[in-house]
Amino acid sequence: MHIDFAALSADQVYFTMIQTIIPRPIAWILSQNEDAGFNLAPFSYFNAICSEPPLVMVSVGKKPDGSFKDTRVNIEQRNDFVIHIAHQGQLAALNETSATLPAGESELDRVDLQLAPIEGWSLPRIVGCPVALACSRHEIIEIGAVPQSLILGRVHAAYVDDAVVSRDAKGRTKLHAERINPLGRLGGGEYVSFGEILKADRPA
Repeated sequence: MHIDFAALSADQVYFTMIQTIIPRPIAWILSQNEDAGFNLAPFSYFNAICSEPPLVMVSVGKKPDGSFKDTRVNIEQRNDFVIHIAHQGQLAALNETSATLPAGESELDRVDLQLAPIEGWSLPRIVGCPVALACSRHEIIEIGAVPQSLILGRVHAAYVDDAVVSRDAKGRTKLHAERINPLGRLGGGEYVSFGEILKADRPA
């Protein structure tokens, strides 16, 4: 089957991309609303893009009415945000926070989640998430016809649950992917849980 993207509508391109670029990591982003409450939303156009400085990328679309999503507005106005890596047991809560709500209404009022401080950071983290990245806005770039908001975030610190960490004989830190047990995004309403770990060393 050959798919010519030039012959597809924007919606058809979107559905083709989300079903072929799989699995995608999910950024579960907590940001602060204007009233000091919190917004929480998942995004799967997300990845690491640079290590010096440490930068991540999240692509954020618009609401159905064409306005900017609260995540984009909050990061643009208040700079700081926290990216969580959700585990498999948090799928129901993560999915619930993907609903489109009126501006300023907090998703945390609809889910049973607790918050805890991140050492030295302005915003809290979700209790139970094995990884939380304390980020600040590096740059926001508008791309595409919609346009999408390409948010580049600088990672300042990471919270990692001690239960997913060990140290080897040389004292090096090891984060165990199977203990993090992250959710991945597929197409439509589909997600993927963590599966078999395959190892292949790079050739010399």
